[in-house]
Amino acid sequence: MKKFSLLLLLTGCCWQFIACNSASPEKYFDIAILSCNTMQGFAGSGLQRELQSPSVQMIDGDKDNFAPMKRKEIIDSKIEALEDYREKLKKLKITDDTRDILEASAALYDYILPVYKNEYLQLARQYDENTSAENIQSYEQSISDKYYPAYEELFEKLTTAGKAFAEKHAINVKWDVRTSPM
Repeated sequence: MKKFSLLLLLTGCCWQFIACNSASPEKYFDIAILSCNTMQGFAGSGLQRELQSPSVQMIDGDKDNFAPMKRKEIIDSKIEALEDYREKLKKLKITDDTRDILEASAALYDYILPVYKNEYLQLARQYDENTSAENIQSYEQSISDKYYPAYEELFEKLTTAGKAFAEKHAINVKWDVRTSPM
């Protein structure tokens, strides 16, 4: 009886381990596709507006004392969120079923992260140092001109793969909303 109980317990633990390591199609979709919503505004007017009019934060925890966030803090926060999602993406197992969405999502993250870490940090520095509006606008335009076309192409590839994946797994998604940030 003890051997049977032990065998039953071990079998249950094995099933639990297997269940924890296999992600549902919805989880794959959430991490590979929906997490890319954090990229909206990249190399376009959305992020430009956010940098022009930054959010405010409390000063020293005083609910009546606010100041605009430094632009570097905004970009650092975006980098941290993008890196977190990229790490979650890396942990998902690539299968024949998930290959297209995982590879398309990884390509998109790998494309934009260096831009945030370089060009967008430089742009944030320009804002924080009160560089002239003309220089800032010129630099923003150069980011958009240089990076938006490939971003749009990678985002479209991910959207196409995401639509096929969602349809195959009966994941209810509304795709009629414009998925491009410009």
